[in-house]
Amino acid sequence: MVYITEDLIRRRAEHNECEIFSLEEVTLHQQDIEKIDYIERWCRELKILYLQNNLIPRIENVGRLKKLEYLNLALNNVEVIENLEGCESLQKLDLTVNFVGQLSSVELLRHNVHLRELYLVGNPCTEFEGYRQYVVAALPGLKCLDGKQISRSERIRATQGLEEVRRRVRQQEGEYQRKRAKEKEEAQRKTERRASKPRCDGRWYTDINNTVPGSEENQEKTPDSDEQQRERDFWGKPTAFTPESRLEVHRHVEEKRRAKDKEKEKKLKAPRTLITADGRVMNVNEPKLDFSLSEDEDSNTLVLDLAVFRHMDSSLMDVDVQPTYVRVNIKGKIFQLVLSAEVRPDSSTAKRSQTTGHLLLTMPKAEGEIKVTRSVSRPPRVSRSRGRPEDSTRSSDGVERLEVDPSRHAATDWTNIVPRQSAKEGPLETRLSSDHAPFSFSEGFVDDPDVPPLM
Repeated sequence: MVYITEDLIRRRAEHNECEIFSLEEVTLHQQDIEKIDYIERWCRELKILYLQNNLIPRIENVGRLKKLEYLNLALNNVEVIENLEGCESLQKLDLTVNFVGQLSSVELLRHNVHLRELYLVGNPCTEFEGYRQYVVAALPGLKCLDGKQISRSERIRATQGLEEVRRRVRQQEGEYQRKRAKEKEEAQRKTERRASKPRCDGRWYTDINNTVPGSEENQEKTPDSDEQQRERDFWGKPTAFTPESRLEVHRHVEEKRRAKDKEKEKKLKAPRTLITADGRVMNVNEPKLDFSLSEDEDSNTLVLDLAVFRHMDSSLMDVDVQPTYVRVNIKGKIFQLVLSAEVRPDSSTAKRSQTTGHLLLTMPKAEGEIKVTRSVSRPPRVSRSRGRPEDSTRSSDGVERLEVDPSRHAATDWTNIVPRQSAKEGPLETRLSSDHAPFSFSEGFVDDPDVPPLM
């Protein structure tokens, strides 16, 4: 059962910035709603309410809508006109194609003094003898009934024979009520039979198909043909147009829709692998587009020309450039290509051609790219002392390794690069050298022992 929720009303109140307390008009048609609820609490300022083409059986919870002027309940399961006395401003009521059989309930609309238009086309009560005369006489303020204006002379004639018309209407109402009671009992028995007869495979089936599971006729048929036969029987068998039959059709359609949704979920393909577990990027072309990857040596860039559909909106595409690959999401389908060289994503650009609609990606190459080159074997070095090749050792894997004597090649002692001063010398005193002149202080210089030396 579908109910009216606050979220549903807010989604329908986009024209009012999703505010429902000041909402004056709301459209809730074709929502499979089965009960009117909460509207009179949330939308007190409502003037127009559309509830057509739902499954509403009763008119309820609208009595506090004092400003309501138009109520549309066409194509529902309403059987009695009721609970509208509080709608003081009601001017138009549409109950087209419902199941109103109690015509005397129309007299309850006398409290709606502003009511001017009433639509009851397609209801069982319209087949009653004297239907229009009864409604016109019962509602003296009504101006239009079922889209036809009420003239003054018609109102006078309807008032003159009102008692006789009311008597005939009451009699026809009784007959209709007895008929509806039988229809309800038949619908109840049908529901009980359907619930008490499981199929041999665990599925439930209606009483339309009375073939016994396991019979020769049933064994010759495949499950698909049985399902198709039951579907033909369901839609081919004539039934009375009642609220119960309308609900049954709705339930049947909903079950078929859910079954199709489950089949689609089962048939959904597994998500395509874009990057493997070991980090290897895959080439993917789900939209099946033509493309070309070229290299512009003058500008040192890579250019990808992707043949996107000409009339596709650019907002449906998402471009992601990475140093080693590029990925384009086109309406949920992935195009991914591994690049031949490393590029700079922050300097890359994406443009659309105004004539062909192609997507053009320009990706500058990264500076300082490290390329793998083949190793070239060098001739052995000749020893200066002996004039023959130095001894070398070859490992089992074919790689030559030179032997180095650690005693001859000691590490450099960086502490002896600058000569240390004697402890007796002052912080600014230096030794005299034969190659340098003695150091002299500038005029007015004062030696402060608290200041550390520069070296």
